[in-house]
Amino acid sequence: MSFWDKLLGRPIATSEEASERLGVLTGIPSFGLDALGSAAYGPEAALTILIPIGLAGVERLFPLSIAIAALLVLVSLSYRQVIEAFPDGGGAYTVASHMLGRRISLLAAAALALDYLLNVSVGISTGVGALVSAVPQLQPYTLALCLSILLLLTVVNLRGARETGFVLTLPTYLFLFCMFTVVIVGLVHAVANGGHPVANGPYRHAAPYTGAVTVWLLLRAFASGCTALTGVEAVSNGVTAFREPRARTAQRTLMCIVSMLAVLLLGAAYLVRAYGIAATDPGRPGYQSLLSSITSAVMGRGFFYGVTIISILALLSCSANTSFAGFPQLCRTLSEDDLLPRFFGARGRRLVYTDGIVTLSVLAAILLIVFGGVTDRLIPLFAIGAFIAFTLSQAGMVRFWQKERARWKLTLNLIGCIATGMTACVMLVAKFIEGAWMSVLIIGALMMLMHAIRKHYAKVAKSAELDHIVLQPNSLPMLAVVPVSHWDRASMAALQFAYSITKDVEVLHIDCPGEDTEVGSDEIETMLHHAEIPPGMVAPKVVTVCSPYRFVIEPIVEYVLKAERENPGRRVAVVVPELVSHGWYHYLLHNYRTTALKARLLLEGNRRIVVINTPWYFSESKAA
Repeated sequence: MSFWDKLLGRPIATSEEASERLGVLTGIPSFGLDALGSAAYGPEAALTILIPIGLAGVERLFPLSIAIAALLVLVSLSYRQVIEAFPDGGGAYTVASHMLGRRISLLAAAALALDYLLNVSVGISTGVGALVSAVPQLQPYTLALCLSILLLLTVVNLRGARETGFVLTLPTYLFLFCMFTVVIVGLVHAVANGGHPVANGPYRHAAPYTGAVTVWLLLRAFASGCTALTGVEAVSNGVTAFREPRARTAQRTLMCIVSMLAVLLLGAAYLVRAYGIAATDPGRPGYQSLLSSITSAVMGRGFFYGVTIISILALLSCSANTSFAGFPQLCRTLSEDDLLPRFFGARGRRLVYTDGIVTLSVLAAILLIVFGGVTDRLIPLFAIGAFIAFTLSQAGMVRFWQKERARWKLTLNLIGCIATGMTACVMLVAKFIEGAWMSVLIIGALMMLMHAIRKHYAKVAKSAELDHIVLQPNSLPMLAVVPVSHWDRASMAALQFAYSITKDVEVLHIDCPGEDTEVGSDEIETMLHHAEIPPGMVAPKVVTVCSPYRFVIEPIVEYVLKAERENPGRRVAVVVPELVSHGWYHYLLHNYRTTALKARLLLEGNRRIVVINTPWYFSESKAA
């Protein structure tokens, strides 16, 4: 078994695809971790905005959470209809491209791509940040921990969708069990004590009323709390990953995720008000996450508290997996529409879109390195991308139901479109100075990039159009040029191949005077003079080009271009010898000039210049 088989598992045949499909139980860990994990920072983000008004903010959190949950239901019902109408996946981008036109679809695609990318960095760094807050000794290793988790998630996802779902099942359902236990026990205590339960553990109590409650403050808190909705769109992007009937299975998975998330949001908000729990500033000493405070107040600081905190840390760290499930699917859809390189549409050895997974991992690693593993400032930024996608998706569905003449569905999506659009505007205004302007610039840059890629593919297709096949013999013989630095088996193989395609062969040698490492042209000619040449075969012409500045590649390119100009109508074949070895590390020691020469000839050559590689296979055993 090879190293890659041990690391990633054996290759999976296309005929085994059905076994890799996801059901509801494995679909929740694969596509729902981002949404479920947002229950840890969505209410906290809203309550943090309300810190200046003390106890008034705590009392306002529950009504705000009801509004957020209502918006969550609207968005989920919209995406349920998206899955039904577009069962091939693609989510907001597919809806926008079919219903709203090309330019709007580019906006949806760029917003989704940014959302997925930032979610990876934010999810991993949030989980590691919570771990570091619990174990301060790990502070110096924050970035290393983030990159280690990113590498682990990358490898797990490269092993296939079904295996990823199984691996993430334990942290997902452990988190759900712990949090539902906390919510249920807390509600029972609150009801039993007339809405004022007695706390079982320490937490920070809300201060008295300390400021005025303004509409703008509440809007900012609502916008921050709406980060809890991120990740809801992932299921609609990855419908093709579910087992048949895939649309129905995807819808069930989506509704399970949304239902559990809504319960957690409302339950956490109610317990915050019942116990009078205040948020703590993440940037100051003594920070304690909101879920940690709720668990401490309800269950105390015993064994269950430790298990709950571990489950929260595990889920937050793994919440980035939603992007690993959705981003490659989105890239596959975009590549099919020529908005991204077409290799994103090819599935790898385990029937997953390997290039999309690796690309997401590399970009997320760059973000983590740039921010040192602390990406709290990016939390509001990826929510903007998500809500742009929400708005465009629902606007597209309004057009869809208008054509289908389904009034009540149209009304539902219209309400959702207005609500998510207003939320996106509030987010953009409230967070613009804090960095939302970066989201606008990045989304704009991504749109321009995708437009340029599509334009390039269109030009290539237009240039390569072929009406019918015409095969014509070349009346003029080909000229073969064989660059030779010294005689060996590799150069001999190149010369032999050159004679198999033409009788007009030139051996090109670059002479660097004063360089002892180079073989002189006299030795080249001497070897050819003593060569065994069969009757009827003409000896090759030896051409020596002097290079006083020790350049090698440049003189070869200039000579070939000159030969092409001086031989109109003839093809010029540059036969380049290349060593081939079984050890990949050998390529660090050989062929650097060969690779550079091929690139220069292909980029600067004309239609009549052909570059041919003649491999010479090296074997250490034979050499010994």
